[in-house]
Amino acid sequence: MSSKKTDALLNWLITITVIFGFSLTVIFFVLSSIKELSIQEKIQYRNQALTTTAIVFLASAAMFNTYYAARRAQAMQKNAIAAEKNLDIGIQNAKINQDRLIAERFMGAISQLGHEKVETRTGAIYALERVAQDFPKEHWTIMEILTAFVRENAPIKHLKGEQQKPEYQGAVYSSRRRGGSRPTQPLEQNLHEELPKIRTDIQAALTVIGRRNLLEDPKDQKLDLRSTDIRLADLLKANLQQADLRGADLSGADLRGADLSGSDLSGAKLIRSILYETKLLKSSLCGANLCWANLNRTNLSGANLRSANLSGASLRAANLQGANLYKANLQQATLKVANLSGAKLFLANLQGAKLGKANLQMTGLIGANLSGANLNGANLSGANLNAAKLHQTEVYFANLSEASLTEADLHQANLIGANLYRATFYQANLTQANLMGANFSEANLSDVKLEGTILTGAKNLELQQIRKALGDRTTRLPDYIEAPTHWRQSG
Repeated sequence: MSSKKTDALLNWLITITVIFGFSLTVIFFVLSSIKELSIQEKIQYRNQALTTTAIVFLASAAMFNTYYAARRAQAMQKNAIAAEKNLDIGIQNAKINQDRLIAERFMGAISQLGHEKVETRTGAIYALERVAQDFPKEHWTIMEILTAFVRENAPIKHLKGEQQKPEYQGAVYSSRRRGGSRPTQPLEQNLHEELPKIRTDIQAALTVIGRRNLLEDPKDQKLDLRSTDIRLADLLKANLQQADLRGADLSGADLRGADLSGSDLSGAKLIRSILYETKLLKSSLCGANLCWANLNRTNLSGANLRSANLSGASLRAANLQGANLYKANLQQATLKVANLSGAKLFLANLQGAKLGKANLQMTGLIGANLSGANLNGANLSGANLNAAKLHQTEVYFANLSEASLTEADLHQANLIGANLYRATFYQANLTQANLMGANFSEANLSDVKLEGTILTGAKNLELQQIRKALGDRTTRLPDYIEAPTHWRQSG
């Protein structure tokens, strides 16, 4: 029923009520004017007439009040509905305006990325960063645009006729290389090569990528910077977690304090790069070239450095706990006070490496080449050095308790004051080694070659241990042990 019909019906009801009340009043007044009635009866009829009139008027007033209150409530409800509709329309208009603003800023910045002037391109990159900050929904799209910009404008350039290896392309050293510590010719060229300065717009893109809001990154998505030439890039404290940097050239880059946890740097070049206090937890550096890089205090816990080249690199106090360094080249590397506990260094090249006071507890060094290395004061307790090469290695006061050195080559090694408690030297070569003051408590010397070995001042060395070893009259024993008869007759 429409409001007009409702109003007409209400007016009719009010009119009828008033007429009815007025009629009753008239009737009571007429009755009260009858002469036959007593004065008391006349007064009574008049009072009833007045009461009836009052009741009718009060009822009419209540009806009026109820009606208009209902009308006001209805009007307020209509106004609320209208306001809500207007609000929805306003929100929709704001969203449309916002989308239009995003599109305008977005397309404007993108169109300038291809501008011929580097200043314009750089400005466009920072404009895209602002869009990503203002509109989080566009965050990852913009990061993908910027990484694509870097890939397109700074690709790795291969020499004509040069074939790119599918993996480990960054390695220059061969971990199987034997002999001296002199680097190969390509490496010498890399070390003395003057690196080109990175383009301003490329640096700007990397800066924006490195300081992005990581919380806006979608799960299972990675920054794609594969095969990019970003030498000498400034990536100080950059956030590059989970980044794909396979085959990228970051030689000479500044990565101090950067976070590359979980990133893939397989085959990447980081020659002379600065990675001081960089986070590389569980990252992949298979075949990466880190020659002469600064990795002091870097966290490489659980990292995969299989066949990586760390020749001449500095890893002072670095954390390599549980890292995989199978066939890695650490020739002439500095690993003083580094934590290599539980690391796998099978067949690794550690010739001339400096491992003073390093933690190599329970480390796997099977077949590793430690010739000429410095292990003074290092903790090698429980380490596996089976078939390892320690020719002319310095192991002053090192802890080799319960270490396994089966068939290890320690020819001319210096183990003065070393702790060899329960160490196994089965068939090891200790010829001409210096073991003055070493602790041989419960050490296994079965079939150990001791020709020319210095054992003077050795502690806890027993005759039964010597009898199992293979020495001669050139072997220098402690004063309290007499050389076996067959030793005196040989040599």
